[in-house]
Amino acid sequence: MPLLTDLSAEDDWVEPDDVPRMVVTYGFASDTFGDFELAPHSHRKSQILLVQRGALACEVAGGLWVVPPRSALWIPGGSQHSIRLAGAIEGYGGFVARDADPRLPAACCAIAVTPLLRELLIRAATLPLLYEEGGTNSRMLTVLLDELVSAKIENLHLPMPSDPRLRRIADIMMASPSDRGSLAAWAGCAGMSSRSLGRLIVRETGMSFGRWRQQLGLVLAVQWLADGMSIQQVAADLGYESVPSFVTMFRKMLGVSPGRYMAERYAAPSTIDLARRSQHR
Repeated sequence: MPLLTDLSAEDDWVEPDDVPRMVVTYGFASDTFGDFELAPHSHRKSQILLVQRGALACEVAGGLWVVPPRSALWIPGGSQHSIRLAGAIEGYGGFVARDADPRLPAACCAIAVTPLLRELLIRAATLPLLYEEGGTNSRMLTVLLDELVSAKIENLHLPMPSDPRLRRIADIMMASPSDRGSLAAWAGCAGMSSRSLGRLIVRETGMSFGRWRQQLGLVLAVQWLADGMSIQQVAADLGYESVPSFVTMFRKMLGVSPGRYMAERYAAPSTIDLARRSQHR
């Protein structure tokens, strides 16, 4: 069910909430996707989005998630969200009925995708829209749900404040992440004292100002690296004085260096690449 294969073909869209199946799966791909954004919307069913190639950004009330290759985003049913895609991209996903499994996450989260979960999503995406229930298909989708339940949550979430003053600061910092202004400097921009701004940030995001800015840098770094930017350029654009200091931050936050993190996500060729190779044999 290639819901996003041709975004101009609106007649191809079938509202997944109207499909009488517990799980509705699909795939999407383009070599020249361009910049595309789905405006804020919601579904009754929950949604899983696996990024196989490229990067995806999604904003849900209260947070921003960036999803690099080999990771996925879980969006609970009823959650208002917008999605941004850019460049060449390949992905797979599905819509899951909210009562399909009570163990599924109740909140939006980024998850690490195991090889089994990835192959299950790719295989399920080939099913007809109204696949026959029972038998092999149902057993496969039950295993898929089991894998979703046991998936490891990844630290790719940036809490977004709702206070207009903080949101203005957040937007400026996201547009100019190399600006290493102090808490006092940002407080002056918002017409607040440093203490008031610090308390407000903790209340709105659950993080200190320094921790939130570090998380912003991590999320942007993952997105830029997935877009093909070099580690040196990412470090410079985030305002780090040296590459080692950026690598140290990245390793502290995600447990591995940025080079290894991205290498693991590109270790296996994409499904599209494999198909092209087979066609030229």
